Amino acid sequence: MFRPLMSRRVVRIMLNGRERQVGDGSLLSDLLAGLDLPADGYAVEVNGRLVPRSEARSRLLRAGDQVEVVTLVGGG
Repeated sequence: MFRPLMSRRVVRIMLNGRERQVGDGSLLSDLLAGLDLPADGYAVEVNGRLVPRSEARSRLLRAGDQVEVVTLVGGG
């Protein structure tokens, strides 16, 4: 669920190598909810650290965070 911004202030992060602005106080889960991700089959790193999905709702995004979202592709 998207949380409305508490203020008009934004912070800049990097998402998969591209600059993106998010509201100050945004959670990682807010960012992920706005992306077109499969229900399963993706992984998230913030600043080089794998973030379990269980922590996404408590992980605040901070200015300068480097977020990488990778979707998994099966095949053989």
